[in-house]
Amino acid sequence: MRASPLHSRIFAILLSLLLAALVPGVARASQSPAVNHIAAELVAEGPVAPGQVTELAIHFRPDKGWHGYWSNPGDAGYGMTLGWTLPPGAEAGRPLYPVPQVLVIGGLMNHVYEREYAVLVPLRLPRGLVAGTRLPIELMAEWLACTDAVCLPESATLSTIVTIGGGDARDPRFDAWRAAIPPLLDSQGHYQLTGGTLRLAIPLPRTVPINAPHVFIETDELVQYAAAQSLYRKGDSVIAEVPLRPGAKAIGGAVSGILATGDGEGFAFSAAAGTVPRGGIPLGTEAAIPSLGWLVLAALLGGLVLNIMPCVFPILSLKALSLARAGESEAQARAEGLAYTAGTMLACLALGGILLVLRAGGEQIGWAFQLQEPGVVFALLLLAAAITANFAGLFELPGLSLTRSGQPAGAFATGLLAAFVATPCTGPFMATAIGAALLLPVVPALALFAALGLGLALPFLALGFVPALRRRMPRPGPWMERFRRWMALPMGLTALALLWLAGRLGGVGFALVAGIATFGLLAALWAAGRRQRAGRPALANLALIAAPFALFAALALPHAFAPDQQEEASLLAPHPFSEAELARARASGKPVFVWFTADWCITCKVNEKVAIERAATRDAFARTGVIALRGDWTRREPAITRFLTQQGAAGVPLYLWYAPGGEAQRLPQVLSPGALPALAAGSGDIPPATAPASN
Repeated sequence: MRASPLHSRIFAILLSLLLAALVPGVARASQSPAVNHIAAELVAEGPVAPGQVTELAIHFRPDKGWHGYWSNPGDAGYGMTLGWTLPPGAEAGRPLYPVPQVLVIGGLMNHVYEREYAVLVPLRLPRGLVAGTRLPIELMAEWLACTDAVCLPESATLSTIVTIGGGDARDPRFDAWRAAIPPLLDSQGHYQLTGGTLRLAIPLPRTVPINAPHVFIETDELVQYAAAQSLYRKGDSVIAEVPLRPGAKAIGGAVSGILATGDGEGFAFSAAAGTVPRGGIPLGTEAAIPSLGWLVLAALLGGLVLNIMPCVFPILSLKALSLARAGESEAQARAEGLAYTAGTMLACLALGGILLVLRAGGEQIGWAFQLQEPGVVFALLLLAAAITANFAGLFELPGLSLTRSGQPAGAFATGLLAAFVATPCTGPFMATAIGAALLLPVVPALALFAALGLGLALPFLALGFVPALRRRMPRPGPWMERFRRWMALPMGLTALALLWLAGRLGGVGFALVAGIATFGLLAALWAAGRRQRAGRPALANLALIAAPFALFAALALPHAFAPDQQEEASLLAPHPFSEAELARARASGKPVFVWFTADWCITCKVNEKVAIERAATRDAFARTGVIALRGDWTRREPAITRFLTQQGAAGVPLYLWYAPGGEAQRLPQVLSPGALPALAAGSGDIPPATAPASN
């Protein structure tokens, strides 16, 4: 069996390390400068004054296909060792390296130089030397030279002359060599070790452009070199999160390294232990964020689309009919419209504010985070069941009737209710706006959440302020009561969907307890409704029946919680998503399709039925070797949330296509049946969806 390049390389490194340790004389003798694959020379810049600091350059020229290493070589290899022979009183300083490159082979990341480069070494000279003195400098240097398949230890004895005195003769190459050394930032950064992650705050002015960021950590065996790094802009700092190596040694002092900014440029930094702020805009997404005006319009349209959701439409339609019934009162219609709008905007602002606060506190959550919590889903189940019972006529809620025009307080409460049950959904316009809100500063982010609430309220607001629209509404009559009861059907289906979701989040036992508690609530509401229709007080009767079921739920739900961790079956047999799995899939040279879904996401499930879980898609993927990855966001998954944020997405669905060797192509949120087979066939065309949908 032929050995893989990775195995050959590791074996070669181990063998060369063994030879260098056991027989150093043989190793050196076998590697004369004439046969080195990385040629080296020691260069002095030019004449220098006594007592001053000059710089020497160790100039390396790798053969084609060979590379050398940074001071911290990464997952494989080893750094350079230097043995100086200096004049009395002279002192060599710490070597200064240019910004390295990353080289990933077989999942191992190395920090290398595949091009000509120079390492600069400060040299302090003794005082009292006379002009014209020539100081011989000698260096015994050892380094590792590698290709993608083999490594060889190399060495050379290098020498140069440093002349004391004036004169203009200097080596002009030092200008380029010195410019390649990353400057040390004049402000110290800070670091924290949190949950297996090294978090860094690197002080860098926000005006400095960053194209392809990567953090090189100088401390050996501290971080996972090949793991995905998360980098954010926050004011005049770059926040970096780098996974720690399992069993990493404790940090004794400062953490130093290089922040590469792209095109071989970067900045050296030093960070002391301290507080690292949360949040920020993911690097690479700043240019992708549209203007605030466009985002406000998108949020407005996204809120408007939410009105056709099955859980919102019944509430909106019934309140619209109640407003038509009160059409003879202009003042009352406007007051109700404004109160309803205030309710929807306040609910959206509250949910958005909670989301921003939790994210600033380090929680990896996104839009619809409340549906990832079994307790919240249980509360929504009770709410949906109560609304269903109200629509079905089992009981009335005094002062808050959905069908009878009343005081602005009732419209305000209805607006709160409509926004709360609607906002877990996402749609084409809303996804862009809310995704940007998670990246923007607090004030513009809250403006987008407010615009979302305003969009949700627009139909009702228009009815309140445009009499012509109210006049077009059907005239009140007995049919309204029948319509109200029909609206109990979509709300009842919403309650059943929430009961199913409770089972997905908390297990079958959790769903059973939730169902019993819901039955108890419906029984209590039915009994209360009978007393209401008889003109008798109903509150005490309601509490008497509901209390035992509430106590049962409070005691049984925590013990019944046992989530089912099994992945849902799929025709595409996808791998569970992780950034490491995605890196392996892309390294295979095959096309990669990644989709992010959740059981509570209606758009996701429609897309899976229409475009993903189809025999045609499976066969097209099999013919072209497409690798499928699925990220299930039904429960809170910080790694998925972090990746969604990096992609500028606030939630699901999200669909990404990676052509071999290419970057991510973001697909529409609504997929047509032929979209994925067309991509797999290499046409590159994404057939448009026939109609927009929201979650």
